[in-house]
Parts: sequence; structure tokens; C-alpha cells
Amino acid sequence: MAFDPYFPASEPRRLIVGISGATGIAYGIRLLEALRETKVESHLVITRPGLMTLGYETDMSRDQLHDLADVVYAENDVGAAISSGSMITLGMIVAPCAIKSAAEIASGATQTLLTRAADVTLKERRRLVLMVRESPLHTGHLRNLTQASEIGAIIMPPMPAFYPRPETIEDMIDHTVGRALDLFRIKHNLLERWTGSPQ
Repeated sequence: MAFDPYFPASEPRRLIVGISGATGIAYGIRLLEALRETKVESHLVITRPGLMTLGYETDMSRDQLHDLADVVYAENDVGAAISSGSMITLGMIVAPCAIKSAAEIASGATQTLLTRAADVTLKERRRLVLMVRESPLHTGHLRNLTQASEIGAIIMPPMPAFYPRPETIEDMIDHTVGRALDLFRIKHNLLERWTGSPQ
């Protein structure tokens, strides 16, 4: 990654990973796994509904999930390091991002450490990626997502790509997580790059 004047060389590279209660917790898990293969610290905050989804969608325990992260915060710890802009990070990904979380972030009326950390990311003009998981979307949802985009968030619904001809669900998850890491210029080997139409 090129030198960033806002990221002192003495500071470790950190990425905040938020996991909310939307379906698709596999994206957050794979993101944490991928970060373990990099030199970027993962700082995890998961909401109570997110932990419920962990039980619904996986056989992984809370402790196993926590073990994937370098640092873990409780969702109600509003005094945590990631609640302050003085802690320097590359930014934050919420994967998956529930519509409720997106609405809190869009309005600035944050209720949990996850949405507070997202708000801090925006106010410090750092990159915030929201992997919003909801369908279909009504106009209220779209307005909240538009407002989140207008204040600096990147709205990235985890849409599967089929041009790489994925053979498994894991292939599709890897492609989406890889594209998210690209937004932070974090090197990875999760996807096959498009090189143009075959001749």
C-alpha cells in the first residue's frame, strides 16, 4: 500500500470488522479469516443479533469466532478504543450489515458500539463499507442507504459474480470478500481477476 500521510508508520494497520444481525454471517467470518493472512489487525465488534445469526447459520461458537480476530469488543462498550477517532484505522467493514444498522449509521443516532465505530469512521473521513443484506428494499430502506452514501459510506451489497464460474458457495463468498478488501488496498488471493473477454 502506498504511503498514507494519515497513517503514521509507527501505527499498526488496523481494520474494524462489524458483524450485525442480517443473514450472511459467512461474509464476516471469511473476512476475518482472510485478514489473518495479512499484516492488518482485525478489530471485531458483533451485535447480539449477530451472535444469534451465528447460531442459526453456522456450527461455530462465539469463542471460535472471537479467536479469528486480533481484538474483540463488546457491543455495549461505548468507551472502547474504536469509539474514538484518535485510534487510527484503515476504516471499517460491516459484513453483513442489517438495515437497522445502516439506518442508525445514516442518521448518526447510534445505539451500539458497531454503529458508533461506523460513525467515527465517517467523521474521520475513513473508508466505511456496508455489505447490506436485505431484499427486497422499500423506499425507506433506499433513502437510508442513499443518506449513508451521501455522508461517505460505500454501499456494497454482497452480490455474487458468475463470470468466474464459481463452483461452490465458498467461491462466491471469496469473490465478494476479495472485492471488499480491494477497497482498502489490502492484498489477497481470494479472487480471479478479469483480464478481458476471451478471443
